[in-house]
Amino acid sequence: MTDTLKPRTAKDVEDAVQSALSRGAALELVGHGSKRAIGRPAQSDLTLDLSGLSGVILYEPEELVLSAQAGTPLDEIEALLAERGQHLAFEPIDYGPLLGGVPSNGTIGGVLAANLCGPRRITAGAARDHFLGFEAVSGRGESFKAGGRVVKNVTGYDLCKLMAGSWGTLAALTTVTIKTLPRPQTQATVLVRGLDDATAIRAMAAAMATSCDVSGTAHLPAAVAGRIGLGEGRSLTLLRLEGVAPSVAHRKAALMTAMKSFVKAFGAVEMCDEPVSRKVWRSVRDVAPFAAMPEMATRPVWRIVTAPSRGAELAGMIVATTEAEKLETEVLYDWAGGLVWVMLAPSDEAGAALVRRAVGACGGQAMLIRAPAATRAAVDVFSPQEPGLASLTRRVKHGFDPNGVLNPGRMWAGV
Repeated sequence: MTDTLKPRTAKDVEDAVQSALSRGAALELVGHGSKRAIGRPAQSDLTLDLSGLSGVILYEPEELVLSAQAGTPLDEIEALLAERGQHLAFEPIDYGPLLGGVPSNGTIGGVLAANLCGPRRITAGAARDHFLGFEAVSGRGESFKAGGRVVKNVTGYDLCKLMAGSWGTLAALTTVTIKTLPRPQTQATVLVRGLDDATAIRAMAAAMATSCDVSGTAHLPAAVAGRIGLGEGRSLTLLRLEGVAPSVAHRKAALMTAMKSFVKAFGAVEMCDEPVSRKVWRSVRDVAPFAAMPEMATRPVWRIVTAPSRGAELAGMIVATTEAEKLETEVLYDWAGGLVWVMLAPSDEAGAALVRRAVGACGGQAMLIRAPAATRAAVDVFSPQEPGLASLTRRVKHGFDPNGVLNPGRMWAGV
């Protein structure tokens, strides 16, 4: 068990990294640890707990900007924004329940370091698209900052995009600045029951092509839909509308008409209003059907991003192979089919070879989200990189952290 350092200031973080450098030690960076089980197991000597760096530094609702220390709990930030009728438009997923942890336990620094997002990704973008600036400590033990407090910032390199999704391997974030946006007044969801996966992909594409400004599209096969209380033994295709009430009502009527014309005899079109809609989309965002029962905790879960038009084909390849082997596999589609969540039967390699074959055939990237530590140490958790990109990744890592002090090997072995 490694010792834990818990800095209270940015200077403490700098001192901790410099001390680790002088001792030749490696640091595991954590906030509240809600995503600690994602990635290759820690190869560290000490844990640097950044949760002590907490608190909102600046919030200007009129300017749509907020700055906070990186260890600030995400639920505190969301509550503050809600008081002023604002939100984080990228709708970050809460991995806690899926990984067997407690819900709503993430930090804003962890959200940005992992570049999290939810169903609204197809219209609002991911965390990096709302990441305006930061202060951090590199693996060289040097404090630095990038970006600013305005959206149109053109000074220097856009290091926010580089830090987002780096999983703490390049620098320890100490302060972050993000863009906020007005929260939609209300929402509603149009439901289409009974579609097979391929037809559902076409229906979601058709919905996105309308003028109804759909902000979320997901498809849950029958077994998965049953766990959110709306399935009734049939699959469920979800189409979300958000905005002011009169606009949502108008677009809802238009979308229901469009869907009835599209699906015809394939499925029944219904509607659910705001309370049920919010609950359903939280379940989709957090992949709650894959965490619904304790016996699911041992089953590996993959997050696969592909072209929406190939989503059903990719999932079909995986499901067909596992069915032939008499193994149970479940899928959930988000982003109009561009994000495919796959839950497989337990195995030593978590179905990595099968998933990589399907991704190779259809294109995209696959990330192993849930699996035992031994499995995550043995297989590629993140998509393997082709030689040119892998070389660039190593050079970037060397530029920020030449001695491999920060989260070494978390994303790829030796990086």
